[in-house]
Amino acid sequence: MIHRTKFLLAAPALLVSTLAASADAPTPYPTFAPPPPEVPIALLVDLSSGQTLYLREPDRRFMPASITKVMTAFTAFELIDAGKISPDQLVLNDPELWTDWHGVGSTMFLELNQRVSVDALLHGVTTVSANDGAAALGKGIAGSLPKWTEMMNAKAREIGMRDSHFGTPNGWMDEGRTFVTARDLATLASAMITRHPDLYARYFGKRLLSFNGFQQRNHDPVTGVVEGADGIKTGFTNQAGYGFLGSASRNGRRLVMVIGGAPSSRIQHQASREFLEWGFQAFAGAPLFARDAPIGEAEVQGGASRTVALAAPIAVGYDLPVGQTGKVTLSIHYEGPLRAPIAKGEQVAELEISVEGMRPSRVPLAAAADVPVANWYQRLINGVAGIF
Repeated sequence: MIHRTKFLLAAPALLVSTLAASADAPTPYPTFAPPPPEVPIALLVDLSSGQTLYLREPDRRFMPASITKVMTAFTAFELIDAGKISPDQLVLNDPELWTDWHGVGSTMFLELNQRVSVDALLHGVTTVSANDGAAALGKGIAGSLPKWTEMMNAKAREIGMRDSHFGTPNGWMDEGRTFVTARDLATLASAMITRHPDLYARYFGKRLLSFNGFQQRNHDPVTGVVEGADGIKTGFTNQAGYGFLGSASRNGRRLVMVIGGAPSSRIQHQASREFLEWGFQAFAGAPLFARDAPIGEAEVQGGASRTVALAAPIAVGYDLPVGQTGKVTLSIHYEGPLRAPIAKGEQVAELEISVEGMRPSRVPLAAAADVPVANWYQRLINGVAGIF
């Protein structure tokens, strides 16, 4: 059964024709614009509302190159928060890893037989795109790189990346076995930022890495340049061209952008910066709920409580093109009643945001408290309450 809870927010009514801008749509800000036609793939999403602000070939497959490392980082984040690994855990850069990855592409200069913490490897992967670091991290945790990529692909399917596959932990050329879509990368960024905000802040958006006597800079084109930007990851190979998965947070809004197939690093950098700025300036954001604020509740079956409060792990709002307004309808969707036990922070529902004249969008909602299985007395009380 699907339960829906609906309520309205009043706003001056003005019909808005569409949500997603087309590739030919004009922008009121001539300084900033969506990526030029030379960039075949582009997507801009506001995580605060789930709304798509711009799209161009969002479901076209392309090779992500080093953007693959975001999936490696996310898989590690999932294991850390589940208590299965620790950032302080040491892994070995064994002779096989050293032979295969020493000096190959971007590197953090791991030494032969060096024991390195998961924390250091994650910093190497996210800051300087270390191919050796990603391989050492994957093998050190899973026991082999094939087992690690199996874990990556399982996580990708779990979060809804329906048209992507990973054959390596670092995106190194593998004859096209590794591929993604812009829509799937936005899904990955959303899952990483909403499920693991503290780990995301700890490892992404850092400008320098000092390790093994080497100091290297991050080549992310937006962090430190675009206000509120904090990553995420560039990618380049001769086959793939230049791509970027980026994000920025400003005034309660969190935008995620993807470009793929840019013909040069200059276009990659300029397009990424202008794309994010255009998103913030061409659309006005209206706040709805603060992060972790109660939004509604869901019914619970077999729990110590008959309901559980719902909250969003990020601030929630909605977007409108600048100068336009519309009535907003909010509805909570979940398959229910939910069954206990339920853990605090577990995603159990979605908030649908419908702006008059626009495509509906959704953001995840999590349980705001633990709901253990009911004991005999609580079952009795719940049963009596259910009768009335």
